[in-house]
Amino acid sequence: MDLSEINRREKEFHDELHILNKRRFQNKFYKAVYNLYEDFFNILKTKVQSKDVLDYGCGIGNVAEKVINFKPKKLVAIDVSGESIKKAKSETKSKENKIDYRVENCENSNLTSDAFDIIYGSGILHHLNLNKSLKELSRILKKGGIILFAEPMATNPIINIYRKFTPKARSVDEHPLVFQDIRLIESMFKNVEVKYYGFLTLIFFPFYKSPENSKLFRFISGIDRMILKTKYLRFLAWSVLVKAEKN
Repeated sequence: MDLSEINRREKEFHDELHILNKRRFQNKFYKAVYNLYEDFFNILKTKVQSKDVLDYGCGIGNVAEKVINFKPKKLVAIDVSGESIKKAKSETKSKENKIDYRVENCENSNLTSDAFDIIYGSGILHHLNLNKSLKELSRILKKGGIILFAEPMATNPIINIYRKFTPKARSVDEHPLVFQDIRLIESMFKNVEVKYYGFLTLIFFPFYKSPENSKLFRFISGIDRMILKTKYLRFLAWSVLVKAEKN
């Protein structure tokens, strides 16, 4: 597997993460983007049935385990971390599913061109060279195929201060997206849809326990939708959901 220096560092970081079974501190904040993942899975549920699907940067297979229930024709899941793939396989060993886990470099994979109807990922693009990975996505995606990615943003100054003071919580090379990255996606794909999440829901996260059952979360996420629809306030978002179609 041909890896750049950054690819190697990312591989080593995530291998160690799963060898030591480390739990990342920032995981507790993810409930603030519960509605992002609600939208993410709702889109996949309506799109993947009887389709050839790729989980791009699958980690330990948490998302693939849900997507397989949406009855894709084929589900391939790739990650550069051998330890992640090993863990994903061990977790699903006793289950009768058809997830094809593979160790691959997402920027330069051995996957066949024009092979997938839908490619999705969660928190992967910001670990990669975006230009290389977008070209690779276009190569392996069928004509008219769809990509769907949930990614963190690097535009909120308060969140960036938190990141500055917690460097060990993430790999040294990861780079949450900026608006220039969104424009790059728009230049390489068509019918690009972008939604922003996680401003007030992040600020008020200590005040609700389960987003799914919280009236407070639903109320403030509704306000977030209105705020983050405004072009000049989108920088406040923590995360983004991008859906696009191959040119």
